[in-house]
Formats: sequence, structure tokens, C-alpha cells
Amino acid sequence: MRYGRTVPVTEDAEQLPPAPEEARAVFGDRFTDAVRYAELLADAGVRRGLIGPREVPRLWERHLLNCAVLSEVVPEGVTVCDVGSGAGLPGIPLALVRPDLKITLLEPLLRRTNFLTEVVELLGLDHVTVVRGRAEEVLGKLPPVHVVTARAVAPLDRLAAWGVPLLRPYGEMLLLKGDTAEEEVKAAGSALSKLGAVGTSVLHVGEGVVDPLSTVVRVEVGESPGGVRFAAKRAKAARTGRTRRRRG
Repeated sequence: MRYGRTVPVTEDAEQLPPAPEEARAVFGDRFTDAVRYAELLADAGVRRGLIGPREVPRLWERHLLNCAVLSEVVPEGVTVCDVGSGAGLPGIPLALVRPDLKITLLEPLLRRTNFLTEVVELLGLDHVTVVRGRAEEVLGKLPPVHVVTARAVAPLDRLAAWGVPLLRPYGEMLLLKGDTAEEEVKAAGSALSKLGAVGTSVLHVGEGVVDPLSTVVRVEVGESPGGVRFAAKRAKAARTGRTRRRRG
């Protein structure tokens, strides 16, 4: 059984297939909002260059559901920063599935943050905040989080260099990756150790929802996320912030 959509607007949006029945089970009472988000991606997302028109026919299976099942490995009630959120993947599907999370969508490009802000307001995602900036720019300015997420942003070693310093002690990165996940983990081993990683594993999630299963690389950190150098940088940024607030 398939469920319909409400507003096909452009030629690209007309290519959006009806939501698969798995989507109703995954998104539950936010199913209607998930459909609206898919429509926004297929319409405004394509027009603004946030997603390619060829992705529209596979938005549900390849993008929304693929991202939503990440919720299977995110702990309850934690803070999350979605690095390089782009059009909101995986942050928006995760937010729809998990109202218990406090999520920050971190994205450097203005046209993308404008889109994300519109989506968050339209869908009433009160537990989601949009921040414009790069990971290295917000270090020490945003509170450290329990979990950093990302999808298709960069190779693992580079992504870890951006994301690990944003974590709280003993936090974790949960990264949606493809078929080369195992190879990336091996290649990034030395870099991850220098960043304070204490454990790395490859998980497969989405049984009964997506085929193939979504691949997640989990990077767990110890008491010094990012290593000593980033700890010093965080402390300096925090001191600078306090000084500016006192002067203000």
C-alpha cells in the first residue's frame, strides 16, 4: 500500500513517488510532516540547488528513510549536532522521528540555512535549531554535544577532524556512510586516535525499512574529544566569549 502526497507543484515535484508504507511506520504521528518535507525537497530543494532533480524519484528510500533509521542507534534524550546539514539530511528526518532529542543543524551556506529555517518553522520542530557556520568556526561557541551526525559530507578522517571537537567527553559521532565504510575506518585509524577516539565500529540499521541497510560508522571518544590541541582551543574560545559578554 502507498500513501499519496498533497502538493505537486513543479515538474520536478511531479517525479516524487507516493510515500511507501514503511514511512508511516517509521514516522508515526509525524508522517504527514515527513510527506511535506519530501515535497519541499522535491520542489524548493531542487529549485534552490540543494538536491539534484535525479534524486527526486528516490527521495523516500535513499534519503528520508535512509536517514530516519539512524535513530535506531542514537541514545535517548541527548543533544545532537548535524554537521554540514545541507538540505537537512539526516537532521530533519531524525528530528521527525525523535522529539526527545535537541538537535542543531550546522550548515555554512546561507541559501541552505534559509531553507532549513523555513522547514523547521513550517514543520513546527521546536527541538531543532539552525546555525550558520563551519564546525571549526563554532568550536567553543556552541555547547559540546553528546552526538555528532553527518551524511555524505567528506572522507572519514576529515569529517572526524571537524566533528569530534564538537563532542562532549565520551560522546560519539554517528556517520551515514556507503559501501566503503570499512575501508575508510581502516584508513583513518591513525587520525582518529590522534583526535581522541577510543572505539570505532561499522553498524547496519534499518532492518525491514530500507534495502540495502543503512551503514553507520560510530566513532566513540574518550575524555578529550579532539585531543589536547582542541581542548585548548575550546577553552580559549570560551574565555573569549565570556569576556565579550562582560563587555557587552
